[in-house]
Amino acid sequence: MCIIFAANWRIPGCYATNCHFLPPAEALEQERSKGAKMTKIDVQPGIMEIALYQSGEATIEGVSDIVKLSANENPYGAGDAAKEAFRKAGQNMHRYPGTDHAALRGAIGEVHGLNADQIICGVGSDEVLQFISQSFAGPGDEIIYTEHGFSMYPILAHACGATPVKVAERERVVDVDAILNACTDKTKIVFIANPANPTGTMIGGNEMARLAKGLPEGCLLVHDGAYTEYVEGFDGGAGLVDSCDNVIMTRTFSKIYGLGGLRVGWGYGPKELIDVLNRVRQPFNLSNMQMEVAEAAVRDTEFVARCRSDNARLRAWLAEALAELGVPSDTSCANFILARFASEDEANACDAFLRKEGVIVRKVAGYGLPNCLRITVGDEAGCRRVAYAVKSFKEQKA
Repeated sequence: MCIIFAANWRIPGCYATNCHFLPPAEALEQERSKGAKMTKIDVQPGIMEIALYQSGEATIEGVSDIVKLSANENPYGAGDAAKEAFRKAGQNMHRYPGTDHAALRGAIGEVHGLNADQIICGVGSDEVLQFISQSFAGPGDEIIYTEHGFSMYPILAHACGATPVKVAERERVVDVDAILNACTDKTKIVFIANPANPTGTMIGGNEMARLAKGLPEGCLLVHDGAYTEYVEGFDGGAGLVDSCDNVIMTRTFSKIYGLGGLRVGWGYGPKELIDVLNRVRQPFNLSNMQMEVAEAAVRDTEFVARCRSDNARLRAWLAEALAELGVPSDTSCANFILARFASEDEANACDAFLRKEGVIVRKVAGYGLPNCLRITVGDEAGCRRVAYAVKSFKEQKA
């Protein structure tokens, strides 16, 4: 039997064919007692600083009737066109996919009016973000993200050996001046989600342009547009890419398209930068199924428009219903609401009550928002259920 333990130690000759996982200290002691020779394996700088990403829960022990409002998924799932493409794609699972994503890039470019040669596709937009940090930052460099920004940003910085630098926001809104003041000659990347997660807030195009133009020479602005489709008429930063040579925007199929389980995303940037990213992208990073379903999804503009309209209507209703219960929120531009409670204790108590009622939302203390709960905008039944549960919590607390 092979004993697997800490990543920076190994047993010579181990091929891990029959493995049993032990805590590092226990594993080391067991191997030393056998007289095993230990070899030190160095870990790259920053890796052991990474706190593992915690995804939203999907189940509650002992509860069967659950409404999941914790992961910002589309409550309607994928559209019919995407489902049909998925069914057909299953017939060719034995075939290797193409390496250039030409059909998918072409569809994205056609729908959004973009040059397909400036598009790169990845396993979710997360992989594109990883390509960016891997390609343009390293040990000795700094990567800026904001106070309540997406938790993957510091993880990406540590993964490439760079130093993550957190910059304060202003009332849960990105502060451009604070970012510019934090820049140094070591700053290589600035990550901005717009609309932001988990706040749902957004800054305008003029502020984004001011940020891009004010960054030090050699610094890249990454406009993370995972929630772009929920903002009517918003281009997700494409125009900014076209007018600046230091901007890349990223998008995902995981939200409004309802393809979170397939993991497909894309990025758009200056051709010379996209060429760099393609050099670190593995050739078969997306399967035929992923690409064909995503292509069908991006072309189904009627489904996207319908989901955007329903989300806007129900988001407004839910925000007003919670506000009437004494739970305010900032104006959200995404598919969730950041509900603010009077204290961390009240937020935790409400979360516990919701769980007993079969409603899963997202605690966001890890984002520096301990008195808040992030609530995905579900379908009408889901929104009414969470509003009623919060109302019941407030009444039993009174």
